[in-house]
Amino acid sequence: MEREPLGQKSIRVLIADSSQIHTQLLADALKRELGLDVFPAACDSQALAATAAEQRADVVVINSYLDEEPLRGFEVLRELRALHPQIRGVMLLDSSKPESVLHAFRAGARGIFSRHDSIESLCKCVRSVYAGQIWASSQEMSLAVEALASTPSVRAVDANGLNLLSKREMEVVRSLAEGLSNREIAQRLGLSQHTIKNYLFRVFDKLGVANRVELLFMTLSHANPTHSVASSPLIPVSDGGPTLTICKEAAEQGSASAQVALAETYFARQSGSNDLVEAYMWYLIVGDEITRAKQKVSENMSMEQLLEAEHRAAEWIRNRKKPSSSAEGPQEYRSKSNKEISTRLMLKI
Repeated sequence: MEREPLGQKSIRVLIADSSQIHTQLLADALKRELGLDVFPAACDSQALAATAAEQRADVVVINSYLDEEPLRGFEVLRELRALHPQIRGVMLLDSSKPESVLHAFRAGARGIFSRHDSIESLCKCVRSVYAGQIWASSQEMSLAVEALASTPSVRAVDANGLNLLSKREMEVVRSLAEGLSNREIAQRLGLSQHTIKNYLFRVFDKLGVANRVELLFMTLSHANPTHSVASSPLIPVSDGGPTLTICKEAAEQGSASAQVALAETYFARQSGSNDLVEAYMWYLIVGDEITRAKQKVSENMSMEQLLEAEHRAAEWIRNRKKPSSSAEGPQEYRSKSNKEISTRLMLKI
C-alpha cells in the first residue's frame, strides 16, 4: 500500500452507489486507503449536490443506476457539475455498452470505472482523476473520439436554436419547463421514462447544454426583454413557477448565467415595483461577480496581454456602434485608444 507523503492533502471522496448498502460497502473499502477521506452519500440523489458541497468533495464516485432508474446517475452528475464545476466525477458502470460510455462522457465524467474491476484500481482511478487526468480504457476513449468526430458541428448558442428540436423534443422541453419530473412527462406523453431520458440527452446535445438547469436558462432567454415574459408560450415565470424557482436557487449559489437570467426576467415582467428592484439588485450582483472574475484573470496576465485584451474590447465596442461623423480615422483612433489604455494600466499598477 502506498504511503501518503507528509503534508500532502487528502482527497475527499463522496460515494453514491446503486443502493445504500452498496454505497456503505464501497465507502468502507476505500476508507482503508491512505490519502482518501471517504464519505457515503445519503440514499436521496436529489441531495447529492448539497452533500458534495457540504463535505467539500474533490471527487464524486457515482453509479449510473440511482433511485432504481438506469440513467439517473448521468443526470445527477450533469446537475452536480453545473452547480460545482470544480468537483470531478467518476462514473461506475455495470456494463461497458457504448451508449453507457458515451452517456458518461457527455455527463462530464472524468473517469469511467467498471464495477468488475478491483478496489485497488478504483483508488488509482480516483487519484488520477483528482490529478486532472482522464481514466478510461483505450476502447472507451476510442468510442468518445468516434462520437466526437461524427457529431454534427451545428449547435445552438441561444434559445433561438430551439428550432433545431423536433416536435416531440419540444414537447419534452415544454413539460420540463413546467416543472414536471421525468415520470410525469412520460405519463403526459404516453412514453416510458427511459424514452424521455433519451429525448433529454438528445436535446442537451443539440442545444449544447449540459443539464436541465442550463436548458432552463436557455429557454428563459427565449423571452426577449423587450417583450412580456409572460407572453412566452414556453416558460411559466410567476413567483411560484418552477423555472423561476430553479433559476433563483442557482443564482443564490453564485451562477452568473442564472443571475443574468433572473435580472432579465424581472425587468421584462415588471408586474410590480418590486420587480425593478429585484432586476437591478441581480444586475448589481452579477456585475460584482464579473469584476472579481476580471481581477482574478488580470492577475495572471502580462502587460502585453492586458493591452491586447483592452484593445480588442475597444475595437469590438467601436464596431458595434454606428459610424461616427468624427474625422478620426481607424489608425488615429487606435493610436489614441492605445495611449488611453496604457495610461489607465500605468495608473492601476
